[in-house]
Amino acid sequence: MAKLFLVGTPIGNLKDITYRAVETLKEVDVIACEDTRHSMILLNAYDIKKPLLSIHKFNEKSQIEKVSMLLKEGKSVAYISDAGMPSISDPGFILLNEIKKNFDVEIIPGVTAFATAMVGSGLDSTKFTFLGFLPEKQKDKKVLLERYKNLDSTLIFYVSSHNLEKDLKVLYENLGERRVVVANELTKKFEKYIEGNLKDIQITEPRGEYVVLVEGQNLNSPLNELSIDEHFSYYINEGLSKNEAIKKVASDRGLKKDEVYKHFIK
Repeated sequence: MAKLFLVGTPIGNLKDITYRAVETLKEVDVIACEDTRHSMILLNAYDIKKPLLSIHKFNEKSQIEKVSMLLKEGKSVAYISDAGMPSISDPGFILLNEIKKNFDVEIIPGVTAFATAMVGSGLDSTKFTFLGFLPEKQKDKKVLLERYKNLDSTLIFYVSSHNLEKDLKVLYENLGERRVVVANELTKKFEKYIEGNLKDIQITEPRGEYVVLVEGQNLNSPLNELSIDEHFSYYINEGLSKNEAIKKVASDRGLKKDEVYKHFIK
């Protein structure tokens, strides 16, 4: 039957795949994958031998026509990304939305890095916001973080090793001092969770991709019971500059920095 299956695959440990996912990959006519060489490791582990079609972020749009032609011929196609669920900060989103206009699509769920890290971090999991990879440009990062900094939910980011140090710095500059957990090598032999504060956390020799989890804004801080002037004075007495104190007061109270600044101008 002509249908596209989006199949969740392991994020590290090859045993973290469902029976349903293996059955689906064995039954379809063609498997589309982000990196054929990478996917062959998983497929060989489960003795799955199918024709492969490469679909990654640089050719996703152009390969949609090939998938459509296969489906028109009555063939079934599975799509897998390199790790985890397709379209979660990975290719698959464009493919899914184009194909479902004319053909049936079925989702075969599996493990996801951000959900795994959320549970393992020990941060509040009752409310969380997944933001994927930060934008490339500094101004775009600032705009994004300004939009979410006052949420009282855990913020979750994906960060590559070469961006880790500077992105942690950007998070501190825009979110202020907060508890952070950095997760790496999830489900693998050297899986680790590193906890600390945004201001001083350090990761030596970063490798691979990381999940960075930052605690949400604490709008119930005892400092918020003070007047704005008393709140400001508290941070001045802690040794912060006037500008840093204003930023901290704004962050604590869920206000824009300009609002607090105007208060003192008056």
